[in-house]
Amino acid sequence: MKANVGGWDRGLRIVLGLVLIALAATGTVGWWGWLGVIPLLTGLVRFCPLYPLLGLSTCPLQRKQ
Repeated sequence: MKANVGGWDRGLRIVLGLVLIALAATGTVGWWGWLGVIPLLTGLVRFCPLYPLLGLSTCPLQRKQ
């Protein structure tokens, strides 16, 4: 699994995931708030399974040595 989530994208996913989970845990939003686990996990592992299908990556290019 090659990392394809980086920088601002990773931070945004983690924050969004935590906010949705917190809202679901407090009962502010419905069950769908638990879907925040998805962006949280993709941000933590730095891989989004949808990105390769779309040909996307937000990771900076690594230099070849």
